[in-house]
Amino acid sequence: MPTTPVNPVNQSAAETSAPRNVSVWQWAFRVVRWSTYLAAFITIILVLRKAPPPVIQTSPQAAATAEAKVQQVEQSASKGEPATLRLDETELNSMLAARLAQAQTAIASPAAPASGVPVPGGPDTPSATDVEQMRSNVRDVKVQMEGDLVKAYVVFDVHGKDMTLDLEGHLGAADGYLKFVPVSGQIGSLPIPQSALNSAVQRLMESPENREKLRLPPDIADLKIVNGELVTTYH
Repeated sequence: MPTTPVNPVNQSAAETSAPRNVSVWQWAFRVVRWSTYLAAFITIILVLRKAPPPVIQTSPQAAATAEAKVQQVEQSASKGEPATLRLDETELNSMLAARLAQAQTAIASPAAPASGVPVPGGPDTPSATDVEQMRSNVRDVKVQMEGDLVKAYVVFDVHGKDMTLDLEGHLGAADGYLKFVPVSGQIGSLPIPQSALNSAVQRLMESPENREKLRLPPDIADLKIVNGELVTTYH
């Protein structure tokens, strides 16, 4: 039976197309692989690159004013009288800086007791239990308040490396718990996608280990940002 002769031109084209197809796939795989490495490298750089801190004002006088306001409102609330606490940005940041400094001093002090007995230094000095909780390595906290939005800038330590977290959102209270609705956020210089941010904040606020930490004192009825001030309403 006669056989069909093989066209040498077609045979040559088939033989050269196979290696070419293989080389194209290899090249595409290498491009994807190195692109992934590059993207991961850039992500790490952005995460480790600290965002610049916001420009805020603090002073010992503002911290003292804020503490006096808190004590006055708490005294009124303890008598069953309704009261409202208003703290502006300088007062809030000054009070936060003072309390964070107290906590860091207590951590560094070798005389800090090992139990929950309060460390000497006043009613606002954190106890050893509070100090142990603050070993989550928060280094700095700065807060900006614009309109009804709060912007928090947090510096924390991760295995000896300072990293920053920026969060912006709406602050409130619901069923006796602190409520935060995020608008935007970033770790270091890397923006966090909105869907991932919403999911992370929701898991954080609903997790059993954090739920009780977000419980507000029973005499606080509401908490929100109004015209650039933190307004806390007491029963």
